[in-house]
Amino acid sequence: MSDFVIEGRNLTRAYRSGGGLFSPKREVIALKGVSFAVPRGKTLAIVGESGCGKSTLARIMTLIDPATSGELLIDGQVIDIRQALPPDVRRKVQIVFQNPYGSLNPRQKVGDMLMEQLLLNTNHTPAQRRELAIAMLQKVGLLAEHFTRYPHMFSGGQRQRLAIARALMVTPKILVLDEPVSALDLSVQAQVLNLLADLQGEFGLTYVFISHDLSVVRHIADEVMVMYLGEVVEKGPAAQVFARLQHSYTQTLFAATPRADVATIKARLARKLAQV
Repeated sequence: MSDFVIEGRNLTRAYRSGGGLFSPKREVIALKGVSFAVPRGKTLAIVGESGCGKSTLARIMTLIDPATSGELLIDGQVIDIRQALPPDVRRKVQIVFQNPYGSLNPRQKVGDMLMEQLLLNTNHTPAQRRELAIAMLQKVGLLAEHFTRYPHMFSGGQRQRLAIARALMVTPKILVLDEPVSALDLSVQAQVLNLLADLQGEFGLTYVFISHDLSVVRHIADEVMVMYLGEVVEKGPAAQVFARLQHSYTQTLFAATPRADVATIKARLARKLAQV
């Protein structure tokens, strides 16, 4: 078995766009030879601004879209979604989106939403499905009484916990987290990040954490991969990348990221007092 639970080798993705009566369609290359490898139980953070290709890469990782060329490997097995896949492959990788309410069915009770995953993927009895769903609610910090409620009855942070619970119902090995805390306020962000860290330790999960916020990434990532216009411009252990930013684009991203540590706040106050 491979040491890497998910791996990409020279992945490219091209789209055909435009075209009309007098103009041909043109090819847009969203990914340009992206390679990565994530060890089991570790977190790879993919960083970049909108349009850099990170969401396109997420769709390939989660088996939604095929790569135009290159190889995607899960547990050392080359995966091509244009061919028939073993039933368990899609269960190995799940995704949590930025907007939890948009990914939850507003007409479906929370318990039914969680049990549906088990109904489609296991042979458990209704009683077993209910028991497992309630246990998962409690693991993500919610209550058994939430089982019969609807998504609109929860706060944004609670909805994201529900989205995480649903993704974990089929016991995946890989969780792709696409901007999972960017829509939450700072205090709730910290709670969800702590929850993700606890779940990773408990279930041995491998995370691919997609974000544009370096202040979040530096606290959760083992490895960082910075993307710009479909290419990887910087990659390495998180401590190494943050200690010495090599690429000018990474330096620009870091400079644009607000910092909220005590030393920075004190320095900002001192500058304001000096101006009075």
